[in-house]
Amino acid sequence: MRTLTTLINRNRKLFFRDKGMLFSSMITPLILIVLYATFLAKVYKDSFLSNIPAVLEVSEKLIDGTVAGQLAAALLAVSCVTVTFCVNLTMVQDRAFGVRKDFDVSPVRKPVIYLGYFSATVLNSMMVNLLALAACLGYIGMMGWYLTVTDVILLVLDLFILILFGAVLSSIVCYPLKTQGQMSAVGTIVSAGYGFVCGAYMPISNFGEGLQKVMSYLPGTYGTALIKNHMLRGVFEEMEAKGFPAEVVKGIADSLDCNPKFQGSVVEPGYMILIMLGTILVLGGIYLLITALPEKK
Repeated sequence: MRTLTTLINRNRKLFFRDKGMLFSSMITPLILIVLYATFLAKVYKDSFLSNIPAVLEVSEKLIDGTVAGQLAAALLAVSCVTVTFCVNLTMVQDRAFGVRKDFDVSPVRKPVIYLGYFSATVLNSMMVNLLALAACLGYIGMMGWYLTVTDVILLVLDLFILILFGAVLSSIVCYPLKTQGQMSAVGTIVSAGYGFVCGAYMPISNFGEGLQKVMSYLPGTYGTALIKNHMLRGVFEEMEAKGFPAEVVKGIADSLDCNPKFQGSVVEPGYMILIMLGTILVLGGIYLLITALPEKK
């Protein structure tokens, strides 16, 4: 345990020592908030209003609060995964700079070395994404606040689950990489594509039926839906208090992917958590297996 703690501290210090990587990891969520609010807010607002009957009057605060919650949920769903790929660069750097040669001749077992990378990635990513959550909550506070203390606590738990998912996924993907160029290429692909396949940039309900079925098999879909449920729960409650018919509220929730379906059945938040935890355990087992195998010299 002492060896693992030493490795975790070493990897965390390397992350903070690399000012470029630290700055890019921390500034990226803030940049995304600005970009999302600038380019996606109107799209989300139009989509939201299209699902409301003309006979219903909706306050501007409720509209802005709904859009802000959707934007924040989308940003956090993407950030929790993509930031882990950036933070996990230490694993690749050790290979590229030859540091792993020193580890290989040490008495430390290889799975312990890689568990140190994984644990440091989780801790550093949690720090970055908690800052992103604080920024998102500040944005929601300006636009329309409908969250409770319980909602915020659940959002922190959602972040932790998604970060675990992103950390183990990035660890598996980064394991065979040997150069920083390869890592940069992978990071670019993940940053550009993950938001679409998890339903963050555009609700899955807007896609074709065939694509919706394919995406229902991806765990990231349920991670995004989980954050949206906790981020927008207060908004839906306010709609009901304002006299919105139950079918209208459900229709809005469906359009925002808060009620994802798997083989025709709605997946409840409790099952979303189980899906994410099950995926983390499976991927974690794969990661431990490949790190235990001997490497080619």
